[in-house]
Amino acid sequence: MTREELLRFLQKYRLGVVATISDSGDPQSALVGIAVTDRFEIVFDTLGSTRKCQNLRKHPKISVVVGWEQEITVQYEGIADEPTGSELERLTAVYFAVYPECMSHQNWKGITYVRIRPTWIRYSDFNPNGEIIEFSATDIGAAL
Repeated sequence: MTREELLRFLQKYRLGVVATISDSGDPQSALVGIAVTDRFEIVFDTLGSTRKCQNLRKHPKISVVVGWEQEITVQYEGIADEPTGSELERLTAVYFAVYPECMSHQNWKGITYVRIRPTWIRYSDFNPNGEIIEFSATDIGAAL
């Protein structure tokens, strides 16, 4: 699998399951609408006051599962942050290209955009003769 094939696989999905850790150390998960940049960053919007967002601020390591088409998934691990300035503009442009109907969310009180930069990605094909391929941030050229 090439870097470009992995990117195309990720970019065709609009939803991912995000797993975080709560203050008590318990795992938490949520289904979120995602967009994936050419740099393999995942972007989603949320209210900054949510437990999910508060947990990410305290524990920025995060996992995301994408896919399950024909028994294929991508498990994605990374570091979350809330970009500002020109980075926020770049990332929201990618997000709104996938979700143009969400442009009005910008006017919501407390809305924030979360970026996840990859540290490790695992492509798993559970079909007979399928492959499991692992990529590090260095392999995909992601800047951390």
